[in-house]
Amino acid sequence: MRMTQNRWVAFRGWPVEALEFYEGLAADNSKTYWTEHLAFYEDRVRGPMRELLAELEPEFGPGKIFRPYRDVRFSKDKSPYKTHLGAWLALGGYIQLSADGLAAGSGAYRMEPDELDRYRRAVAGERTGTELTELIAAIESGGIGVRGHDSLKTAPRGYPRDHPRVALLRHRGLTTWIEWPPAAWLGTAAARNRIAGFLRASRPLRQWLEANVRS
Repeated sequence: MRMTQNRWVAFRGWPVEALEFYEGLAADNSKTYWTEHLAFYEDRVRGPMRELLAELEPEFGPGKIFRPYRDVRFSKDKSPYKTHLGAWLALGGYIQLSADGLAAGSGAYRMEPDELDRYRRAVAGERTGTELTELIAAIESGGIGVRGHDSLKTAPRGYPRDHPRVALLRHRGLTTWIEWPPAAWLGTAAARNRIAGFLRASRPLRQWLEANVRS
């Protein structure tokens, strides 16, 4: 819940018009479109995200909503606005709303060099590596994907190509990820329950990373 004008507002999901807003933005990514729809964005798109983060905070830590503006300094695409709304939670979690529906992720999208070294050592270790493969299997059995990011084409230097966990060794990022297409429940409090359930199911991977990579 969030406080507004001296009253608490509970999260009730996003209206279908919130997704239509992003459909329109993808078709007309201009300052004119953004300005004309800014009040709607603040009230019906960003507002529900603030409410959601407030309700998730007791279990998953405070959240932050990312800015809607793209960094176009080094991009050929000069479209000024992101066609999705993203937010993160301090205790591990990413939430995204777009015209395609709702999505969520958790883990380490990109590891720093020192983190990557610790990650590879942990993956190669018999106890910690086996623990990782087992928890990934458990997470995926619940319908949640586990993705590697920025992966090498072969084993990293210093590790054998025939290592039993070479596929994990090649990753430079590792996250859980789930996508939900547009559905009626997105406009209800059930959206919060789905996000919370995903984050709880993803917790073993986050805890493994905290213990073996970020410590």
